[in-house]
Amino acid sequence: MAAAGAREDGRREVEQRGLWFEDFDEAAVYLHRPGRTVTDADNVLFTTLTMNTQALHLDAAWSAGTAFGQPLVNSMFTLSTLVGLSVTQLTQGTIVANLGFSEVRFPKPVLVGDTLYAETVVRGKRASSSRPGEGIVELEHTARNQRGEVVAVAVRSTLVLMRPVRMQPA
Repeated sequence: MAAAGAREDGRREVEQRGLWFEDFDEAAVYLHRPGRTVTDADNVLFTTLTMNTQALHLDAAWSAGTAFGQPLVNSMFTLSTLVGLSVTQLTQGTIVANLGFSEVRFPKPVLVGDTLYAETVVRGKRASSSRPGEGIVELEHTARNQRGEVVAVAVRSTLVLMRPVRMQPA
């Protein structure tokens, strides 16, 4: 019988997870791939699920008369996708809580058919003074479309787990 965490063939099992507090590197740019192409169904479903009846997201005929000439993708969908693209690489299984956003901006609109790509830099990190074994990491997420244009930036604070301390065998 194999030991916990080992297979019968002796190979270690590795499950995808995010980074421990200690692994967040302030000198790195984390590129989150693959990207996500936004569909009309995404925009309409997200907009209606969240009770946002803004015609700019739902009414193609009305939107044709705006400066954009077509519906815009709901900016909250853009924000959610931006953060979501980072999860598997940064916080899957290691986040304790999302503490909040200090900055969110949308410099260019997202249109149906655009593909979103995300990247993250660590703005800073510190051990929690009130929660041993956890730390606060401030992340700056940036979304770009397929043309490389910045379409969203969000700065958020997260509470993440520190690497567990392993007991040395006696």
